[in-house]
Amino acid sequence: MVTITGDGEDPRELEELLAMLKENRGFDFSGYKRSTLMRRIGRRMVAVGLGTFGEYRDFLEAQPEEYAALFDNLLINVTGFFRDAPAWEALAERVVPDLVKTGPPARPIRVWSAGCSTGEEAYTLAMVLAEALGVDGFRDRVKIYATDLDEAALQAARAGAYTERKVRDVPPELRARYFEPLQSSYVFRRDLRRQVIFGRNDLTKDAPISRVDLLVVRNTLMYFNAETQAGILRRLHFALNDSGYIFLGKAEMLLNHGDWFEPVDLRKRLFHKLPRRARPPRLTLDDATGANAARTAQIRSAALAAGPVAQLALDTEDNLVVANTQAEALFQLHAMDVGRPFQDLEVSFRPVELRSIIERVKQELRPVELQHVEWQRSSAAEVCVLDVVVGPLYDTAHGLIGVGISFNDVTRYSRLHDELEHANEELERAYQELQSLNEELETTNEELQSTNEELQSTNEELETMNEELQSTNEELQEINDALRFRTGELDAANAFLASVLQSLGTAVIVVDDQLRVTVWSQGAEELWGLRADEANGQHLLGLDIGLPVREIAPLVHRSLEPGRTGRAGTTVDAINRRGRSVRLWIETSQLSDKGAAQGVILIANHTVPHGAAAPPAGADGAGAGPPGAGG
Repeated sequence: MVTITGDGEDPRELEELLAMLKENRGFDFSGYKRSTLMRRIGRRMVAVGLGTFGEYRDFLEAQPEEYAALFDNLLINVTGFFRDAPAWEALAERVVPDLVKTGPPARPIRVWSAGCSTGEEAYTLAMVLAEALGVDGFRDRVKIYATDLDEAALQAARAGAYTERKVRDVPPELRARYFEPLQSSYVFRRDLRRQVIFGRNDLTKDAPISRVDLLVVRNTLMYFNAETQAGILRRLHFALNDSGYIFLGKAEMLLNHGDWFEPVDLRKRLFHKLPRRARPPRLTLDDATGANAARTAQIRSAALAAGPVAQLALDTEDNLVVANTQAEALFQLHAMDVGRPFQDLEVSFRPVELRSIIERVKQELRPVELQHVEWQRSSAAEVCVLDVVVGPLYDTAHGLIGVGISFNDVTRYSRLHDELEHANEELERAYQELQSLNEELETTNEELQSTNEELQSTNEELETMNEELQSTNEELQEINDALRFRTGELDAANAFLASVLQSLGTAVIVVDDQLRVTVWSQGAEELWGLRADEANGQHLLGLDIGLPVREIAPLVHRSLEPGRTGRAGTTVDAINRRGRSVRLWIETSQLSDKGAAQGVILIANHTVPHGAAAPPAGADGAGAGPPGAGG
């Protein structure tokens, strides 16, 4: 059966997706927190419209360009100059002076910025150290190694160029001292940039940079699970010098690694490395001797009898020789039991089998410890817990003289130990939950900041687009105004042309050299009932409008002859739009351009215009002109 998470996703599909990313692209996300991975990958799945990790895996195989967008989403590059400014002030005041003073004056200072993203953190370190050492001292002594997984971010970091919005958190005096304006960006000083070396490093598997004096790994560990964090911290502890410092993000607390680091400023997440110390030599005491051996023996016997620990002593034949007061009370021994073989006594096998252990001690000549031996005493309701030690007894003159057995009642301590362990487990669980919640909160804050930056960038783009649209609208307004002005001029020209055409005659028609209508006056519309848009482009001889075009065709063709000047006319009988017969005087003239015929102008009047010459004898239209013709 497949187990489905609360979001409806199969966790096995997520693991298969992570395995594919490791195999195909070399990115191992197996140590990252699953909640963060599911959230970040889920954003890409929503963007491309997919519902399961299996579908997204298939999509990646079909669309390799999606890898870049996915890695950009997974490798959250949220950073900034002097991010969390009070923590940087604490670093400058409490750590940097010690780095500067430790060792010889010219001692190199090695700094590692792990998870440097686009370089703001590394250049912030450079400014802090340059302020403490001076620019020349910084160049001579400091090397800053800045590493990250994201190659694109490293390329941006190497360039050292940032927008005005990015350098907004740099104090103005430091910005003026360490940045050079270049067009619309600020570039970190080239001479100091040489001391900052950027490179790729995977904290989960690559070898750490060694002999580091200051290690800055802020808001990076929180993306990993507890096991991976522990492995990374082991590497970081190894990377630091014995006097080195580590600077973490505000969500990272090192609660479970107090044996590796001690806090310098816990609130600001500054820690000092605890080096491995050599164990102190074990101290030994010489045997006490006294002048009066008998008196000493009495004291020893009394001390043994009154001791708080139950003790027995056997000779080399395994007979009971000594039993102190505590042993007699604990195991209900009597004076008559002294001298008896130990194997005949109940204590030899209860609370624990001791006979084989005694033989082993006699053979190996070294003590044997049995811890946490539980014993249900017949006279007590509670279980008694004992630590039993069986050891050889020596005499300087005779060597092994017997075996000593001690029974230490640790019932109360065992109970306290169990309670303490339980409390520690609860506390550890609470610490882990607190750390996890803290890291989740910081991760969410990082994502929100990333989203805010994206929204700000989008707002800036929208603002730019708005300005461009406003500029375009202004240009379109100017073009509109120009068109309106031209339209007015054109309307005036058309009105003037219509007036001219109306003054030329009752109807005016202009045709091109192919006899296609190009101008059809309002008088022609009223005379024959054909609108200009219907007549324009039509062949003159193909118009069926009541005008005997066949009769005027020779006249029109002659007007197109090269070199033809003057006007020619003829009288025709036509029918107007109302179906009434009208007699028209048709007059033609050539429309020419630089002597070349471009078309013909036809003017139709109801009568021959006053003063017009009658056509010559034998010309088209010869004979009587329309009424009113003549002198």
